Amino acid sequence: MQFIDLKSQYGRIERDVKARIEAVLNHGQFIMGPEIQELEERLAAFVGVRHCVGLSSGTDALLAAMMALEIGRGDEVVTTPFSFIATAEMIALLGARPVFVDIDPATYTLDPERLEDAITGRTRAIMPVSLYGQCADMDAINQVAEQHHLPVIEDAAQSFGASDRGRRSCSLSLIGCTSFFPAKPLGAYGDGGACFTDDDGLAARLREIRNHGQERRYHHPRLGLNGRLDTLQAAVLLAKLAVFPEEIDARARLGERYTQLFEERGAASSASGGSRVLTPFVPSEKLSVYAQYTIQVPNRDAVTAQLKDRGIPTAVHYPIPLNDQPVFHVGAGETKTPVSAAVAQRVISLPMHPYLAEDTQQGVVDAVVAATGLRAEKG
Repeated sequence: MQFIDLKSQYGRIERDVKARIEAVLNHGQFIMGPEIQELEERLAAFVGVRHCVGLSSGTDALLAAMMALEIGRGDEVVTTPFSFIATAEMIALLGARPVFVDIDPATYTLDPERLEDAITGRTRAIMPVSLYGQCADMDAINQVAEQHHLPVIEDAAQSFGASDRGRRSCSLSLIGCTSFFPAKPLGAYGDGGACFTDDDGLAARLREIRNHGQERRYHHPRLGLNGRLDTLQAAVLLAKLAVFPEEIDARARLGERYTQLFEERGAASSASGGSRVLTPFVPSEKLSVYAQYTIQVPNRDAVTAQLKDRGIPTAVHYPIPLNDQPVFHVGAGETKTPVSAAVAQRVISLPMHPYLAEDTQQGVVDAVVAATGLRAEKG
């Protein structure tokens, strides 16, 4: 059993992938070839914004977004501690300070009700993370941001293709940033990422930043990066876009089926609690792409060991909140984000991809039930 099955996907799109790659090999424009513009136009149309700017990774997308907003030393950026290191890492690399706000215990995304207290005179931006495949509460976050005249950058590395009230992730704030790492819902065959915005001026700055701050050849009005998306990766992504809408539907269906199977055995949603196994909570107005299908369990190490014995791979996203990482640790004392700390001890991600067979899915649920004693508790 595979945690993420890229082989089955490749079997479906092999002909198109090879044709796209061969076209790049034939024209030889490996840096900023025509596939880059084609991909950017198609992705912008998919998301529903004016501009998409391809970048070399999701990490560089976050960095470029903050550079375009001129965030730097002495500034503060409010974000969540329950994320991959890149979220806070890019803030710190610019000399700014990440300010961590705890998460909503139901959705695991930044809690808007805690946001106001974190904003100071040095706050320059808010960076919520759309986690595990669903968007953060962007409307509530944007409302607070508008009151304080702050830009919002959506870290949508795990939510590309998701939506909130019919609006796509990456169109929900001033700048949306995503990742095309191979394991993401829309993944390349290497690193890649993109920024999305409706702001013409920001888009122009982002295009300069990704190419060493270059406005035109050998003319550099700003500092930038070597942050260009490879043409070959754009070619792969163009091939994958053809099946991506169907994969979004499959992810949503399989995620909902996981939840139904667990609830039939006595699990509860993370919004309500009260069970040995808590399933993801996705509000009715949102569509999740289930970048991960993540549950909470007691005695996680024992559960993962039993699943491993049955040949079922798992992962933990994320075992240590960012404010407890050595590079960000504020010193002795209790954590200031107790919800993140508690959730980090219980979350476990199960095999999830658009090509997951239903009998395989049933076997995973049965194994979790056996490992957690969920059936006995229900009875």
